[in-house]
Amino acid sequence: MDSFRHDFDPTVLREYDIRGIVGKTLSMIDAYAIGRCFGSIVARSGGTRVAVGRDGRESSPVLEASLVDGLKACGLEVLRIGRGPTPMLYYSATSKATDGAIMVTGSHNPPDHNGFKMMIGRKPFFGAQIKEIGRLAAAGDVVAEAPGKATEIDIAEEYITRLAKDWDGGDRALKVVWDNGNGAAGEVLQELVKRLPGQHTVLYGEIDATFPNHHPDPTVPANLQDLIAEVARQGADLGIAFDGDADRIGVVDDSGAIMFGDQLMIVLARDVLRDHQGATIIADVKASQVLFDEIAKAGGAPLMWKTGHSLIKSKMAETGCPLAGEMSGHIFFADKWYGFDDALYAGVRLLGIVARSGVTLSSVRKALPQVINTPELRFECDDLRKFGVITEVAARLKASGARLSDIDGVRVLTDDGWWLLRASNTQAVLVARCEASSEAGLERLKAALAAQLEASGLAAPDFSGAGNAGH
Repeated sequence: MDSFRHDFDPTVLREYDIRGIVGKTLSMIDAYAIGRCFGSIVARSGGTRVAVGRDGRESSPVLEASLVDGLKACGLEVLRIGRGPTPMLYYSATSKATDGAIMVTGSHNPPDHNGFKMMIGRKPFFGAQIKEIGRLAAAGDVVAEAPGKATEIDIAEEYITRLAKDWDGGDRALKVVWDNGNGAAGEVLQELVKRLPGQHTVLYGEIDATFPNHHPDPTVPANLQDLIAEVARQGADLGIAFDGDADRIGVVDDSGAIMFGDQLMIVLARDVLRDHQGATIIADVKASQVLFDEIAKAGGAPLMWKTGHSLIKSKMAETGCPLAGEMSGHIFFADKWYGFDDALYAGVRLLGIVARSGVTLSSVRKALPQVINTPELRFECDDLRKFGVITEVAARLKASGARLSDIDGVRVLTDDGWWLLRASNTQAVLVARCEASSEAGLERLKAALAAQLEASGLAAPDFSGAGNAGH
């Protein structure tokens, strides 16, 4: 041990990552402390090497440098891969067989935010492990200071080559529009599209930490309007968008309609199941019942699991499943790939499917069973109260004999469809969603959800405009 000791702002140690506002809740000293504590965990487990990457934010270079100093002080070798998307860091950890990996990224958060995503070995580092970083720092419980070293490596060419290797669409020349949203994938994406057949247009390919064109979050329809317009202007086959660090994907079909995460998963799952009949395919509790039904129809074993990319990755490894996905656009391929969420790779695989199919993506979407659902409804609920509400609702529902899944909140199945209520792991909010086969059914589901919230002393969320025909 040495004289090191540090206290983090209590808001930055999250369930899946460490995240804060630079200059307010997150600093260079915090970055050094993360390196010192994470490095101690790696060193104590016998590890010697950690890979580090960073996104395009203005604060990322200084935070990365401090992080590297903290890791080196643990006697470790640090492989610095420089600027790029988060999945390139995950790929580096896999390709170079490192003992840990840390990405400095604020993902899709505002420009003044930043954070750290971590892996230990090939596994996500989250939950209690992140809390352990805080405990080690507060106690000064770190390995004795020892000289380490840092090596800069250029992994981009190897990563791009590996992405392009799994193109399987033959010679059909698709017309594709990509929206990088000025995020960290820009340089990698512009090289990748040169390796793929067809005509490719990249919108906002420059990495710009101020996100001058639109916010890089493809789950928000407003952020996809430029992509939709360009797909229409070009008569393109489809459009693909990324979040700020390119571990999440958004898709627009040839008609300009947004394909939601669960619809995209149907397209990907059908393809994967051709070679993996009977395989488990995982999706989170927010996904449409249509997805689970379509997986079963295609010969797969659908598994509903908890929301959260680290939780999904862990379940994938446990079950040996070839594909998993979340409504938020995290897509995980273990079929031919390495099991981590990579929007660039998901894009390559989707293009291959479209090229081989000979049909339009919009025709595939329109052929799906049509349901009506609300978007994800998020409403404030105190951090100390939110899990208690879920416990109360679950107890009442079980006592009434309701058909429900309680793996992550409560998801209630009725003759009309289903409704979901869960507590966010990362914010002081409850999350709700309803899906039915008819407008009348949707109203009944909303009423049932509202009644349960009222019984726990909470007002119902604002359902106005919450019926989305066609998905």
